Amino acid sequence: MSIHWADGTTAVTAIAGTLAAGGSWLAAKRSNRTAETLARIEQARWHADLTPKFDIALIEQGRGHARLIVHLDGPDALRRLDEVTIRVGDDDNDHTLTQIFVGAPTQEQIDAHIWGPWRFTPGSDGAGQDGRQVAPIPLGVGRGRPFTMERTRHGHWMTGMTDGHWQQQYAGQPIRLILTCRRGDEEWVVARRIDNPPLSEE
Repeated sequence: MSIHWADGTTAVTAIAGTLAAGGSWLAAKRSNRTAETLARIEQARWHADLTPKFDIALIEQGRGHARLIVHLDGPDALRRLDEVTIRVGDDDNDHTLTQIFVGAPTQEQIDAHIWGPWRFTPGSDGAGQDGRQVAPIPLGVGRGRPFTMERTRHGHWMTGMTDGHWQQQYAGQPIRLILTCRRGDEEWVVARRIDNPPLSEE
């Protein structure tokens, strides 16, 4: 059985066309992947460039009270934040409950306790009874907001401890703050440490 040369040419042309189409499809797929990767890189760079920058200061007012001034410095392109939530962080020690005895706190109580020198004043600025964080606020670039704070106290289960001894343990240690910032669907989490003022003699 013989195959006409024209039929053979047609078959070769069809195969070549198929290969060319396949090559174009692969090239387009690679191009799309490259474009998606570049878009993700650009989005990450844009997000990083807009990371909020804060100027934060604690101004003592005496008798264990202070005002925390939080100022949104920039960047200018950010323009505003829909929400800023400020939370007091704990020290670096592990506070996992290891012993259970009469009068011992629960792990929930330990987790709720602030292991640091300052907390937000309960009931002020939307702070809960533990003083861990304040209610979210909107903030524009170039604007600031004061919050009231007070020195923390020792846990009721800390036998033999006084508030004075408790505060001495944190002398010279920083106040740790975590600021969760949102604008639209974007979110930034900014951690800051500020100086803990020396204990007054009042």
